[in-house]
Amino acid sequence: MNFYTDNKDLRFQLQHPLMRKIVELKEKNFADKGKYDYAPADTDDALDSYDKVLEVIGDICANIIAPNAESVDHEGPQVIDGRVKYAAGTQQNHDALTQAGVYGLSLPREYGGLNFSMAPYVMAAELVSRADAGFANIWGLQDCAETIHEFASKEIKEQFLPRINKGDTCSMDLTEPDAGSDLQAVMLKAAWNEEKGVWLLNGVKRFITNGDAQIKLVLARSEEGSTDGRGLSYFVYDKASGGVTVRRIENKLGIKGSPTCELVFRDAPAKLVGERRMGLIKYVMSLMNGARLGVGAQSVGLSEAVYREALKYAHERVQFGKTIIHFPAVYELLGVIKAKLQASRALLYETSRFVDLYKAYNLLAEERKLTPEERTEQKEYQKLADVYTPLLKLFASEYANQNAYDALQIHGGSGFMKEYPVERMYRDARILTIYEGTSQLQVVAAIRGVLTGAYLQKIRAYEALPVKAEHEHLRKLLIAMTGQYEHAVQFVKEKNDNEYVDFHARRLVEMAGHIIMGYLLLLDAQTGDDFIHSAAVCIMRGQAANAGRYTFITNFELDHLSAYLVESGKQRLGD
Repeated sequence: MNFYTDNKDLRFQLQHPLMRKIVELKEKNFADKGKYDYAPADTDDALDSYDKVLEVIGDICANIIAPNAESVDHEGPQVIDGRVKYAAGTQQNHDALTQAGVYGLSLPREYGGLNFSMAPYVMAAELVSRADAGFANIWGLQDCAETIHEFASKEIKEQFLPRINKGDTCSMDLTEPDAGSDLQAVMLKAAWNEEKGVWLLNGVKRFITNGDAQIKLVLARSEEGSTDGRGLSYFVYDKASGGVTVRRIENKLGIKGSPTCELVFRDAPAKLVGERRMGLIKYVMSLMNGARLGVGAQSVGLSEAVYREALKYAHERVQFGKTIIHFPAVYELLGVIKAKLQASRALLYETSRFVDLYKAYNLLAEERKLTPEERTEQKEYQKLADVYTPLLKLFASEYANQNAYDALQIHGGSGFMKEYPVERMYRDARILTIYEGTSQLQVVAAIRGVLTGAYLQKIRAYEALPVKAEHEHLRKLLIAMTGQYEHAVQFVKEKNDNEYVDFHARRLVEMAGHIIMGYLLLLDAQTGDDFIHSAAVCIMRGQAANAGRYTFITNFELDHLSAYLVESGKQRLGD
């Protein structure tokens, strides 16, 4: 079994026309050819390397990580003398991937990486998540290395980056007991010690994923007397330096193999990443965007896992003389799960390509001045990455939860029992809409794409692309949905009231998302055989959902808002 080769949708995404451009930019005209024996000679060679490495990861996922998932869920990690000990299966997973040399996929070859683009890195995250969503958190935190590579000094890069592909794990230490989503409230203190020539960190961090990692990126308050985000800086810490202990591991509903830790810092020595005072404003925002892309991949991987569990069970379970897949109530649910899976996957890789392109141009700009055309493209792809990332995180995580719910429902009473993997997957899914920014916070970020017209501009670009004659009726539905969406946006904007915009923000963002995912699946169906059914389901369900949102928006006047809030307040107070 192989989780990569058994899923033709993944190879389909690697064949997207933009991938060739991405590879050429990432490889800088194949400058590493001859310098490293594993560097590709040309675009086809690079794409073949992506394929081969993903096949290795797919094999490990199917034959080691997935079989370990149940035991890891039961055993979980432990704290022993202030340190974390992984479950036996977690350690085996990590060792297998380290020995295969597939950590540090996206890092440059000079630091021991494979210099892969973001798309195959995200694909690897999807594969690992399908095998075990909890272990995906340990695998995915190597994205911290991307932040070090992008913003740290050469000295820090040379010290930390080569360790990633040798198996050193990472964590991003942001949240605290009194600073969850509100990271401006972070109070862990960073003070410069002149005698030792280092920054010393003191305080407590909470809800830290893989908190006992060897390499830690820590958000801390470096400016004495400050109380907001402008007083925060970013630091890299080496576990070998001492000064950090694990106070406890949280007892969680799901992803139990991933140690979520409370940490105590006592004069922990660390090095400044980038400039002082830019920790939250610049570096954490960049890291969080990468983390949200990772949660998108984690969500899609889990959706793939629950779909396969539900499909397998529906083919095996006999009721009333036939397997339950022959009942409309079941095969409709399976069709909806698959449509949401393929829609979120299409959005995942569209977003990944946008991130790939703008980051490739950023790296190119460090070596030479970009041409006006390149600069225009860089700005356009960065804008698209910024608005698509929260849209992806919102939809992929919500769909993963819905898919896990429906997959368990297909199992009936059996799904409620721990003998079936879908029970664990259902629990694992719940965190996806919460961490790395709740769904509500993703709406706050994504509404910019609505109000600036960025989503509408991209929708119009999709609309202009040709489709087969037999698919034209679906395109016409999307065009009608776009007109409805455009009118709803205008209706809300004309009220000129920020609170009114906030109240309707999720409805507007979801309307845009339904159209965008409908187009992505429809366009995939022009060259892929297995997308048209999901495209039809996605578009027709999206049309119905958008109609309901449109009706609510256009019938909800501004003066209703204050009454709505007053009534809600009364109910809360028990009046």
